[in-house]
Amino acid sequence: MTEPTHRIRAVHSDSTITVYQAYAPEIGLAAARDGRFPAAWRRDRMTWIKPSFLWMMYRCGWGTKEGQETVLAVEITREGFAWALRRACLSHFEPGLHADRGTWRRRLKEAPARVQWDPERDLRLRPLPHRSLQLGLAGEAARLYANEWIVSVTDVTPLARAIHARVRDADLDAARRLLPPEQPYPVTAEALSHLHR
Repeated sequence: MTEPTHRIRAVHSDSTITVYQAYAPEIGLAAARDGRFPAAWRRDRMTWIKPSFLWMMYRCGWGTKEGQETVLAVEITREGFAWALRRACLSHFEPGLHADRGTWRRRLKEAPARVQWDPERDLRLRPLPHRSLQLGLAGEAARLYANEWIVSVTDVTPLARAIHARVRDADLDAARRLLPPEQPYPVTAEALSHLHR
């Protein structure tokens, strides 16, 4: 079965979806300990959440990049995630999806969330032909995320290191067995129609 170009893949339950972020230890460890972001976490700036574990590993270099040493699995409400998707704007102008660049710019400026579709990654972090959703939250969306949507925060840095070690040892089967069990996320095509062509 061919993988669709645009699909949200995630660990999810009937009421939650898990997304990933990576932070410096002073933010990440405090968030995992307390189940919420500390006061030092800036609620007035854009924050990007990623349902794909391997895309997060690509972005943070398996938790080795400076300022991204602590990898978090953040379980949030599906209701909050849906709220953000409904109000999101695609982060780049797409002819045929947006009337014109001016309309897109105005929409992007007003939207509390934005979406990028970046190539999904394999275990060696090479790009795949299908894309993975990154959801940027700003303003009201970032505040709701931090203050209302979070169900749990887990430090998954040890998991990232364990998978990376097996990838380095070329034991991809063992690495694959450790991956979070991401599945297609149940969202209608209509709910994503304003976010890709």
